[in-house]
Amino acid sequence: MKLFRFGQPGAEKPGVIYQDKKIEVSRFGEDYDEDFFAQDGLNRLQSWLQTHGAGCPEVNEQERLGPPVYRPGKIVCVGLNYKDHAAESNMDLPKEPILFFKATSSLVGPNDDLILPKGSEKTDWEVELAVVIGKKATYVSEAEAMQYVAGYCLHNDYSERAFQLERSGQWVKGKSCDTFAPLGPYLVTPDEIPDVHQLRLWLEVNGETKQDGNTSNLIFRVPYLVSYISQFMSLLPGDIISTGTPAGVGLGFKPPQFLKEGDVVSLGIEGLGESQQHVKKIF
Repeated sequence: MKLFRFGQPGAEKPGVIYQDKKIEVSRFGEDYDEDFFAQDGLNRLQSWLQTHGAGCPEVNEQERLGPPVYRPGKIVCVGLNYKDHAAESNMDLPKEPILFFKATSSLVGPNDDLILPKGSEKTDWEVELAVVIGKKATYVSEAEAMQYVAGYCLHNDYSERAFQLERSGQWVKGKSCDTFAPLGPYLVTPDEIPDVHQLRLWLEVNGETKQDGNTSNLIFRVPYLVSYISQFMSLLPGDIISTGTPAGVGLGFKPPQFLKEGDVVSLGIEGLGESQQHVKKIF
């Protein structure tokens, strides 16, 4: 299935791609939140659609899309998880996954505007594969890890590099500004993706390709990441793991390239859809 949420911010409704159409499934009675995933919502929704799907209203293509997951408990990100990105960052390959958090208040819809934070001069882009957790994962083995995955999303892990690298402390300051986590358009269930480690991911700025990678180049793959993170914290239903970005971030260019007002960022992952953010400056 491909799940999405649509409508104005704070008033989104749940939807599904059904028989190649976008339909509203509000009558199912649940949003795509922690309780939905924890209570086997994906299977229950699929069964419900067999009886009720044909009678659901279609969603206008002009409707705004929201994040496909409603209020995830946490966003756990993985740094330097592509060999080429580690090389362009002049950093050694990590021996273990580098983990940091991104505040959930940074979450927005896939095509919402990117608002440059106050004082920002070094806002950067990062196309990433995001993994959505389907049930509570605590001390899970790598062999069992995929049983805990509800699906996958496209994510742009925007980063203010000065906040991240020049202001001391942890990376979270440069990762968590409002609008810095556009997610979606869809949550795509694993049965729709033949091999999550063979997906092209790309990003353009103003029509110029900046990133063009493949998840086959992940240093730490999805089962390992789910297992590894679950050794340090429980992953709850609806939690998001963002798995890292390939080469081509603005910081890696010589000289570095950063976003400015009026830029348009377009990105996508094979099988997961595309998104686009217009860069605006309001401060």
